[in-house]
Amino acid sequence: MKKHLAYYLSVPVLIWGMILGISPVWAERVNVAVAANFTAAAKELAQDFRESTGHEAVLSFGSTGKLYAQILHGAPFEIFLAADRARPRKLEDEGHGVLSSRFTYAYGQIALWSRHNELFNSRKLSNEDVAKLVTGDKITRLAVANPKTAPYGLAAEQYLKKLGVYDQVQGKTVYGENIAQTYQFAYTGNAELAVVAYAQVLGSASGQHWLVPPEDYEPLGQDAVLLKRGQLNEAALAFMDYLKSRDAAVIITKFGYTLEPK
Repeated sequence: MKKHLAYYLSVPVLIWGMILGISPVWAERVNVAVAANFTAAAKELAQDFRESTGHEAVLSFGSTGKLYAQILHGAPFEIFLAADRARPRKLEDEGHGVLSSRFTYAYGQIALWSRHNELFNSRKLSNEDVAKLVTGDKITRLAVANPKTAPYGLAAEQYLKKLGVYDQVQGKTVYGENIAQTYQFAYTGNAELAVVAYAQVLGSASGQHWLVPPEDYEPLGQDAVLLKRGQLNEAALAFMDYLKSRDAAVIITKFGYTLEPK
């Protein structure tokens, strides 16, 4: 059977496109809403996804609560990578998420972080030391993410209550809109200490951090959900599959997350 001339013209174009690293003409884009704590990991995942599939993941970052509200109001997201499990489940229940698409892509951890190396000794710190530190005179501002919109802020609140100091530190607590802003409060010196995502400070050469015992707050399971507007987008379907891959797992754990609760 004779093939059309267009076929013979398209083959060399495709081959040269692959050689030059150009995405095939059928590559698509997917708009992904990403919880702020997962910023660095998501950027590397998106790069690896593009190199592996040719598809492009366009990332938008914010607090889980605000991204959830934006989705409810029609924001053009096709996938939601939340910092909790509750809001993706609600999106399914409310008809915005594709049923049975939701899964836990990572478990996060919280840590104390300060730009001041002399503030505490991370090798010898205990919960008792933390309680004395946050209620003492050395700390005039303690940065925490807003627990109403940021799951990492809720975990910080749970930890402070576990220590029995939650009420005592209310006068010195400053709330970030999300975990990224919370880190910035401490980084810029507007707070001496912050409760941040472990992923934000893992491997950082500046300041010092202490990993909060995971048994002192509820597991920070982070769920992904495919949204209704992305169910026919090949890039969205491919990205959901990619998040479950071994390559994605390597990147996720590299940034301080776990694949199972601790």
